[in-house]
This record gives sequence, C-alpha cells and structure tokens, in this order.
Amino acid sequence: MNLNTKERYYDIIGFGDEVPGVLAMVAAAREYRRQTKKYPKMLLMSKANAGEGIGGHLIRGKLSYLDRTQINRQLQTSLNLDTFGAPSALYQEFLKRAGVVQIALDPEKGDRALREMLREAGVAILSEVKIASVVKSGSNLTSILTSRGETYTAKQFIDSTVNAELAQAAGAKKSQGFGTFGLPDSELPVTLVFETEGLSIQRLKEIELIYLKRFRNLADTEAQNFLKSAAGFDERKAESLRQELVDSHGNLKTLWAGKDYIDIRCNALSIAYHSFRGKKLSLYDSGAILDRGNVAILSGDRLSWNALMIAVTGSEAETLANNGGKPTPAMLEEMKFVQQWFKSIGAKKVTPASELYIRHAGNITEAIEPLSGAEMLAGGVAKSEALATFAYHFDVRGGIPGIGDKALANGFVSTMFSKPIFNVGIRHAQLKSVRNLAVVSPASGFEGFASAAGRIVEYNAAVGHGLGIAATLALLSNRTLADISNQEVREVLVKVGELPPIFGKNSAPDLAQLQQFESAIA
Repeated sequence: MNLNTKERYYDIIGFGDEVPGVLAMVAAAREYRRQTKKYPKMLLMSKANAGEGIGGHLIRGKLSYLDRTQINRQLQTSLNLDTFGAPSALYQEFLKRAGVVQIALDPEKGDRALREMLREAGVAILSEVKIASVVKSGSNLTSILTSRGETYTAKQFIDSTVNAELAQAAGAKKSQGFGTFGLPDSELPVTLVFETEGLSIQRLKEIELIYLKRFRNLADTEAQNFLKSAAGFDERKAESLRQELVDSHGNLKTLWAGKDYIDIRCNALSIAYHSFRGKKLSLYDSGAILDRGNVAILSGDRLSWNALMIAVTGSEAETLANNGGKPTPAMLEEMKFVQQWFKSIGAKKVTPASELYIRHAGNITEAIEPLSGAEMLAGGVAKSEALATFAYHFDVRGGIPGIGDKALANGFVSTMFSKPIFNVGIRHAQLKSVRNLAVVSPASGFEGFASAAGRIVEYNAAVGHGLGIAATLALLSNRTLADISNQEVREVLVKVGELPPIFGKNSAPDLAQLQQFESAIA
C-alpha cells in the first residue's frame, strides 16, 4: 500500500455483499489456494454497515424464508435427488453452517457462517463504501475511487448488487425496470420483512381459523363489513375474496406449517389487516399490502414474515438500491400499523428489517450471452457445459404493471408459463463492455421473463460459485473474466468433486409460446 496515495491493490474485489457475491469470493479463494497453495489478495466491499450483518437482503433484510429448487417427487425419485434438488456445493455448505433445516435461515447464524467462510478464505471486508468514480483501461475496470478518497485497484471484479451498481459506474449499459418488455417504469414490489416474537404457531392457527369461519359466514354482519372494507366496498372484489378462502372441494384453506416454515394459503389474515387499516387489499390501489405470508420459523418463538409488499416504479427501485435498500419514511409509517395489528393478535414484539428485499431493479444489457425465459424453458445451457441445475417458476409476485395489456395487444391471452428446470452457466453474468467484471444478481443479463426465476438466491449462488472459479482461472492465466468459458469452470468442479447432478430439461409445450411472447413484447 502506498500511504501517500491511499491506494490499495488486490487480485479480486467483490462489490456488494449479497450471498452469491460472498460465495463467489470464497470460491475464488479456494480455487486459487488449490492451484497455488496460497490465498489471493481479496476485498469484499459493501455499501452497508457490516455491523448490521454480512449477507445483503438475506441477512440485513432478514429474508429468512428461502426460495428453494422446486422439483416433483417423481423427478426426485427417478434421479435420486433430495427434496430441493442439487444446489451448488458451496451453497449447501453455507446452509449447513447456518443450521438451515429446510427453508428457514436465521439471519444471525447466516451472518456468522458467511463471516467464517470469508475469514477462512482470507477475504478482507470494507463496509459503508460509496463509489465516487472508477478508472478504466480500455475495456477493463482497474480501480474504484471511494468517497473517502481511497483508491482500490484489482485485476478482476464481481458485482453482486441488485442494480449492478459497480457495472453501471464502469459504464455498462442497463435497462430500468422491465425494460426488456418495453416497460422501464414497471417493477416488482419491494418487501419490508419483519419478525414477530411471542406469536406462537398454535395461536396463529387459531386466529386464522376464526377469521376464515367468520369471513365465510354471511350471517356474521360485522365480519362481512370488515371483508367489504378490505375489498374497497367493491361487491365483486368482496365475493372474490370470500371464494378464495376455500379450495376446490370447499375446504377452508388453513395455513400449512412445516418443520421450519409456514405457508399462508389464503387471504384471511390479509383481509383482517386491511379492514383494520382501512385500505383496499390491492397493491396498486393502496400502494402497500399485507400479502399472504411466507413465514420462517426461528428459535426464541420468532416468526419471520415475507408479507408486507410495497409498490415501486422502475426508477424508485433504482433509487432505493442506490440508497442501500433503506426503507423510506412512508414505508416505516406503514410498518407502524403492521406492528399495532400483530400485537393485537398476540405478538409481544414486531421488528422490521434494516433493509428492504428489493426483488429486481433492472438488467444489464451487455452480457456475453443474454439469457431469456424461453432459453430457461428450453433447459438452459447445454448439459456438457452446465455447472448445476435449478428449477423455479417464473415468479412475478405482485405483478408487472402493464404486462397484461401489452400481452393482449399482441394477441396473447395469458402470461402464465410452465416452470423451467434449467442448467446453470455464467455467460449471462459476464460483460462484453467491461471484460474483467461480472454481475451475479437479479440484474444479470436476463431478458424477458428470465429474471423472474433468475433473481432467486439459490440459483445465483450456483452462478457465483462458477464466477469465483472463473475469476481465479482468469487471474492465473492473465485473462479477463469474460474470457473464461462454462466448460473451463465445469472442468474444475469435476476435478474437485463438486459438480452436482445435471437434469435440466426442455419444457416443450410452453416453449414456442414463450419464445413468441418475449419476441413480440420486447
């Protein structure tokens, strides 16, 4: 280090501390050590205060309910797979270290696990970083100048921010919102996750059952008035809410509690909250809703709720990401009502996360090989170059404003497509324009519906694992990240015994329709 210029030199710099980015750094360090018997010089930069935790929206955003690979029992049995398929070895190690049984990640345990993995890999951490400017040499990024006047130089860079912040600073082009659908100001809602303490699973079941029975009972005038209030006094909406409380056999859709998670299957709790709130149960009419919760069961009588969804535009999502994902005063004001209501049904304490869960904030447009939803439905990258396999539906929870109208205008009556089971590669994360920089996040080079499945952490963890290996291969061969192929990374995974089963498949029935849809709407 030159003390006069405050310049520091590294082999690899990671910008952003989302879990896939952290795992990419760990993978790079381990492969470098395997080949050279020593660790590279590495730095993980985060805009956040590391004292609040390392691990982005899973840790500071407290998104404890993990989205896992979704495969049916027939496929599990035929391929001898676990319930959640075959995630990357590094992600499985992280889950094991964090004590995840099935779904629930305790943020404190996750933070400890990631710090341990970084410490073992010799990765330094720098928090509360703001980019003032960057320096490039041709198509390579060379240095990051921070607002503190310090310069950090490296040979390879990995960006794991939700809006590709470092890539943008380095001049990479990015579409806003769902610009790949011609809807740059349309965006998925953000969530302010919260934890409740003292509200037992049994108590929650009892409360929900009371609401379910009352909202279905037309003779219960008070309950029907509550339901009508939540429906915005729209009779058709009220009837729709009432019918949604039962399944096709007429049975009440009560919550389902697993080993470490709860799936809320109907809107009974949401109706009760919105009648209390005096706001319609409609995201874009009210700006925020208490949605059917994905709930993680944590120790100490804690429940983590992914439920409070807040509508944002494409530009608002970008602004929130640039501000470190901090909730706005208006969001925190809504949380006060959530706290009040949950305490009224038995919670002793209701604590919001310090950061938002931002699902998506645009996509880079200069990937080496952009990845579309249709390509996911076709099975992803070829089996011969695949690094893992992931299966997840095209999840646009909260919806993409305007997509339905655009679809109808182009002759498509539905925007629902089957679940892709697709092989993972890294080429959609590598950049043409900044060749020693890769983006592993929902902002990678996804087109059309691809980001709806590609934004999920478990998928990006596999991509990050591959990119970490690629960064080391680039370092040791004096190349850039963009020069490294899927096949080269795969060879390393095979050599070290970490290539998981590969089972991507072509979902032919929907494939042609999605190809036509993405082409027509773009």
